[in-house]
Amino acid sequence: MSTLEIRDLHVSVNTEAGEKEILKGVDLTIRSGETHAIMGPNGSGKSTLAYSIAGHPKYTITSGTVTLDGRDLLTLSVDERARAGLFLAMQYPVEVPGVSVANFLRTAKTAIDGEAPKLRTWVKDVNGAMDRVQMDREFAQRSVNEGFSGGEKKRHEIVQLELLNPQFAILDETDSGLDIDALRVVSEGVNRFSAQGDRGVLLITHYTRILRYIKPDFVHVFVAGRVAEQGGAELAERLEAEGYDRYVRAAAAATAGAGVERV
Repeated sequence: MSTLEIRDLHVSVNTEAGEKEILKGVDLTIRSGETHAIMGPNGSGKSTLAYSIAGHPKYTITSGTVTLDGRDLLTLSVDERARAGLFLAMQYPVEVPGVSVANFLRTAKTAIDGEAPKLRTWVKDVNGAMDRVQMDREFAQRSVNEGFSGGEKKRHEIVQLELLNPQFAILDETDSGLDIDALRVVSEGVNRFSAQGDRGVLLITHYTRILRYIKPDFVHVFVAGRVAEQGGAELAERLEAEGYDRYVRAAAAATAGAGVERV
């Protein structure tokens, strides 16, 4: 069993107004075979957490630790984190003009495994992965995400997930911009990944609709850069009914109280 452990993580980002702290002490443990959902309002730091774990240079980790089976991920480069077993599906996948999907996938697989996959079996694997997300095979010859619809980009992310098969998948609002059919297909891909039994998922979302297809073991409410509450799948249903308002008000009151104490 593998464990991705985040302890007292503080992260800042540079803005026009100066350095701003986004994450303010995040604690989270994800084990093999578990699916964790992070829910929260806009601007609460959910995506910052995902990109910080993956190693995005925009974000500065000021304190705390992120370890995978005891290995300090924060000392590793982005590609080293991927080889260690991390995968990030982005909310807004970028276009890579001039690089075909086929070349991108094979290059990524070679980098992760340390050797190139056998071409005959690899083509079969790629075609199978694309078929399972109902993605036309001709997309393999197109430039990565160039001219893709939102749904096609997210299906391509699931193709990557299946072929690279990481230890832990971090999915940043994978449901964003999907119609009901694409949502179902993408969710089925995540469930196939999880069904292996020894893979962990950290799913970031605003809404419960994807959680009707992907059943989380744990739900964490993320507000103002911290985990405000955690529970099981029933917590997501409560959030759907009640919203985040009481958490936002509690965080604002705590911030105001801390300001008074400093004065």
